Amino acid sequence: MRRRWIADHFTPATGHPTHAALTGDQAAHLARVLRAQPGQIFDVVAAGFLHRAEITAVSPERVDFLLHEELESDSALPLHLYLAIFKFDHLEWAIEKATELGAAKITPILARRTEKHLAQAAAKRVERWRRIAHEASQQSRRTSTPEISDPTPLKQALERETAPHRILLSETEQSLTLSTALGAPRLDSETWDGIPSNSQEITHALAIGPEGGWTPEEMSLFTHHQWTHVTLGPRILRAETATIAAIAIAGTFLA
Repeated sequence: MRRRWIADHFTPATGHPTHAALTGDQAAHLARVLRAQPGQIFDVVAAGFLHRAEITAVSPERVDFLLHEELESDSALPLHLYLAIFKFDHLEWAIEKATELGAAKITPILARRTEKHLAQAAAKRVERWRRIAHEASQQSRRTSTPEISDPTPLKQALERETAPHRILLSETEQSLTLSTALGAPRLDSETWDGIPSNSQEITHALAIGPEGGWTPEEMSLFTHHQWTHVTLGPRILRAETATIAAIAIAGTFLA
């Protein structure tokens, strides 16, 4: 299996690209560690398209490719993940695994119970989180890197959300399961409220709370914005565990 890279640059800028390049750390790794040479073949993602690609030039700062035929690939899940900010090492692990499982977009949320020092430091960590998502995308052979938004207050994020299906993992919900909420609307239809099942638009939003859970005021805010409250079962899970479990379940319905 050929190693896969996500291009830093490609031309033309619109339509199907014909040339691509890696720069920065990716180029340095390919040139110095893997000792790449012109003529070698890799898989390269450019503009969301996966290609068989031939190296045409190598330097420690830049590796250029000629893109050949387009290859078949899987799309990201049409899922926007809201992750309330929690301990950074656990959060970064959750971002990595959410990327591997196919989330299309991840928004770190500044919740009422987000620890103050984490909230203050979050903005400086975003670029690191984006690098983690980029590396996880390549490792898991995705054709796109999830968008990692800047840390956003919950109220502002909910006001902006346009996904028609919005699901909140809730410790207070005892009966409606995530799989039931995801599966019921699809029983008799190939579309979801008029959105084709193969659409690349984000159709679902999924919110996972901080350590200590959402406050009652935040729960009311979710209800006001028409989020469905669901459970993963009787156990209380860590946020990073709930992230993996929820996306794995969602993937069986949204893939």
